[in-house]
Order: sequence, then C-alpha cells, then structure tokens
Amino acid sequence: MDAGGGRPARLVHLARRVLSATLDRRGVLYLGSGALSAVVYYAILGAELAALGHRVPYLLLIVTSQFVASVAVYPWYRLMVFRVSGSSWVLGHLRFYAVGLGFLAASVTGVPLLVELAGIPIMVAQALVIVVNVPLGYLAHRLWTFPSRRKN
Repeated sequence: MDAGGGRPARLVHLARRVLSATLDRRGVLYLGSGALSAVVYYAILGAELAALGHRVPYLLLIVTSQFVASVAVYPWYRLMVFRVSGSSWVLGHLRFYAVGLGFLAASVTGVPLLVELAGIPIMVAQALVIVVNVPLGYLAHRLWTFPSRRKN
C-alpha cells in the first residue's frame, strides 16, 4: 500500500507525458515564440505609454503596438516556428495579421473592461487578455496562417 510518498513523482511524470504528447516541437517553439512576441509587444506598448500615454488614448497605443509587433515577429514565425518557404511573404503576413486582428479585438474589448471596471493597470490587463489568446492563436496559425503542406 502506498502511503503517498510516490504520488508527487508519479504526478510529475504523468504531467510530463501529457505535455510531451500534447505539444510537438512546433508547439513548444510556438510557446517560446509567444513569450518573445509578448516581450516585443510589451516593450513597444510600454515605450508608447511612457512617451505618449498622457496625450494619446491607450487604446490607440494598443493598436499601434500590435501592428508594429506583428511586423517585427512575423519573419520569426514564418522561418523558425512554422518553417514556411515558397509562398508569398506579403500574403502570409496578411493572414498572420488577420489572426492578430482577432487578438486586437480581444484587447480593445477586454483591456478597457479590466482597466475601467476592475481598476487593473493597463499592462496587467493586457497580460490577462494575452494569456487567454495564446492557445487560440496557436491553433489559428497552425491551421490557417501556416497550414501544413504534407501530402497523405
């Protein structure tokens, strides 16, 4: 009979097996890339808020930060995460940005609700919105922006 001493180790082992089965190399790389994207976006948004936050509405700064971050991180996603070649960079970025517009919609809706109604700081509110969107973004990019070109 197990007195519980081996349970934590078994739970950790089970969690690792579930994670490795759930996330392939691309999934892990995407999560790291999502963190990188968040850092790029936050740096841009933070700089804009520091420089213009008292003169420009924060929602406009969210919009411009999202666009600039999208342009900056698209090559990384195309070349390193989803390893796409041979198709149009412009059309690929338009698809990438179309998914980003969904995130932007979530930001311009969710951030003001969290800021104005709950009193949460802008950067924290944006972080909460991003955490919810990351899994949805992976699926959208994997299935639509950078679909697999494998033949069955």
